[in-house]
Amino acid sequence: MDAITPNLWFDDNAEEAAEFYVSVFPDSRITRVMRYTQAGPGPEGTAVTVEFALRGQPFTGINGGPMFTFSEAVSFAISCEDQAESDHYWEALLAGGGQESQCGWLKDRFGLSWQVYPKQLAELIGDPDPGRASRATAAMLGQRRIDLDAIRAAADSPP
Repeated sequence: MDAITPNLWFDDNAEEAAEFYVSVFPDSRITRVMRYTQAGPGPEGTAVTVEFALRGQPFTGINGGPMFTFSEAVSFAISCEDQAESDHYWEALLAGGGQESQCGWLKDRFGLSWQVYPKQLAELIGDPDPGRASRATAAMLGQRRIDLDAIRAAADSPP
C-alpha cells in the first residue's frame, strides 16, 4: 500500500496554497501539478490537482470548487521543539490573513486548521500532580498562541 495521503479540497487556489505550505515548512516541495486540458471542464492550463510533500508527508490539493470548505473537525498538529519554533510556525501560518483561535489553534488564510505548540506543553498539562496540571491547563485555556513560560509559571504558582 502506498502512503495515506490527505486530500485537501480548495475552491480554486490549491496551487497557491501548496506554494505557501512548501515555503513555510523546510524539506518540502511540490511534486506534481496536473492541469486541465482542452477537454476541460476547467480553463485549460489551470491546476486540477497539486501534489506536494511537507517534511516527507504527502498531500494532494484539489481545485474542486466552493461546495466544501475546511472546518475545525480536521486539523494538522505541529509539535514543535521549543517556544521559538512554535512561534515561528504560528506567525508563518497566520501570514496573509490567517485567524487565531485558542489553545494553539489557528486557521491559515486558506481556512485550514492547525494546532501549533511546543512539545513540552504535554508535560505541563499532563503533570502527575493534579494541581500543577490543572493550573497549567487553566493557563493554556486562556491563551491563543501557546506561551510555554506563562503556562509553566501558572503550573508552578502556589495553589
